[in-house]
Amino acid sequence: MSFTDKLDALMADKRINKSVLSKESGIPYTTIAGFYAKGADNVKLSTLRKLSSYFGCTIDYLVDDDNTDAPATLSVHFDGSGYTEEQLKRIMEYAKFIKQELNK
Repeated sequence: MSFTDKLDALMADKRINKSVLSKESGIPYTTIAGFYAKGADNVKLSTLRKLSSYFGCTIDYLVDDDNTDAPATLSVHFDGSGYTEEQLKRIMEYAKFIKQELNK
């Protein structure tokens, strides 16, 4: 599966298009469109990091055409009811910690 095939699948899973991906990931739209028009042979590491972080997958998954293992996705709904203000603060701090772990 090619890089752009994987991008298409990941965008489909999130129900987004290239424009939304650009806005939410911080990658210029022209860069994303360029992958489809010119190829993705020389993708910058910084761009791969942003995509990896945004989609919650590894860089290896994105760049290795032989790696077709779909990334595992975890989705959680949290309405916040039934917790004290202190507990909500601790939950939010933990969520921030987990997100930072993804960016390493």
